[in-house]
Amino acid sequence: MSEQDNRRVFLRHPSDVPIDFDLAGVVADEHEHLVDISAGGLSFHALRALPVDALITVRIPVNRPQFAAVARVVRCVPEEGRFQVGVAFLQVADGFRARMAEQVCHIEQYKREVREREGRELTGTQAALEWIGRHAADFPQFRP
Repeated sequence: MSEQDNRRVFLRHPSDVPIDFDLAGVVADEHEHLVDISAGGLSFHALRALPVDALITVRIPVNRPQFAAVARVVRCVPEEGRFQVGVAFLQVADGFRARMAEQVCHIEQYKREVREREGRELTGTQAALEWIGRHAADFPQFRP
């Protein structure tokens, strides 16, 4: 595996990215937290177990308009007092839209890190340009 491939495998997802879900009118008690996003779906931590095969609406409330998609629960595994829930998107285009939302999350995290580490306040555009210049090559490509 080349060094570039290795960086892509280990690009960390922001752990504080909020995700909401709605299961037949039951809304998440609080923002849950994203674990991973791929072209086919995503996983997140939840306070409650979700039934496998249930259809849910997931939302990542960080962009405008916010990302929202219907997905099927494919796994729900207990994990340290919570549950790791994996869902599969029902529409291929939702995978691409979720990847775009993930990039926005990374850029927002970068903006916060720069403020904390360097004391610089970046606009969204400045943060995006810097993040893209430094990390876009490491961001895994979308493969439907």
